[in-house]
Amino acid sequence: MSRKPVFVLAFFALLVGCHQNTPPTVSRPASATKTFSIRGRVVSTDAAHVTLDGEDVPGFMEAMTMDYKLADPSVVSELHPGDRITAKVLADKVGDNYEDVRLDDIVVIAQARPDYKPPVSYHVPTAGDVVPDFKLLNQSDRTIHLDQFKGKIVLMTFIYTRCQLADFCPRMSHNFADIDKALAADPALYKQTHLISVSFDPTYDTPKVLRSYGGAYTGNYTNERFLHWDFATPTEKELPAMTQFFNVGVTPGDNKSLTHSLSTVLIGKDGKIIDWYPTNEWKPEQILAAIKKSAA
Repeated sequence: MSRKPVFVLAFFALLVGCHQNTPPTVSRPASATKTFSIRGRVVSTDAAHVTLDGEDVPGFMEAMTMDYKLADPSVVSELHPGDRITAKVLADKVGDNYEDVRLDDIVVIAQARPDYKPPVSYHVPTAGDVVPDFKLLNQSDRTIHLDQFKGKIVLMTFIYTRCQLADFCPRMSHNFADIDKALAADPALYKQTHLISVSFDPTYDTPKVLRSYGGAYTGNYTNERFLHWDFATPTEKELPAMTQFFNVGVTPGDNKSLTHSLSTVLIGKDGKIIDWYPTNEWKPEQILAAIKKSAA
């Protein structure tokens, strides 16, 4: 069976309401299709639907189990109860409600049946995992690689500069700015740490763009020297390996935007993962505490 490309994502969507049997004389508001992403566990399937135990969407919906129509029913043969999936959610917004909610671009990220092998394998970052020596081009047009930071505690997250969702990339960058300032207030800890914001949009996020973006978040603008916080991107060739290792999914969204998951990782001085944060719920003080514990 032919299969469309599928990617890992990590934010989610909601069926708010449903209008049925609207009388012909009643004028319905115009609808617009919205795109979200969801992660969850398959409970059951039928010929055209999947029942999904979906995770929480901060600020949008609580975790719940519900039925979703499949935009492409042919993929149902690849879904099995117990599989963990991510998918794009398409929903028509009519007034204050969402209607005709369906799943598309489904990927199995953890399978319940061993006979199914997804075309793309995503690694779930786990404490103790050795981080590969990925190479990136930073805001100063210099190639950096992760192994060069061994001996320091590295905090790394994934963003892209054009992201307009306040609770996603901007929130990660604001959190990193708070952490950077807190570490700067402790010179001993500052010397033991380094921050990296990795863009998964190498075509648009050139060194010049990353320098402007990074300077704005540090507050130093054109005077920023980027000695403690790099903004960098892997090459298009190496991008899939890096996003798959850190469980980051990226697909084209509306108006040239990118639909993507979140991934923030704390790496120890030995180059091994200390902890992984796959949502936007973590707080700067939480990671600062983890950094201080590791440094001690």
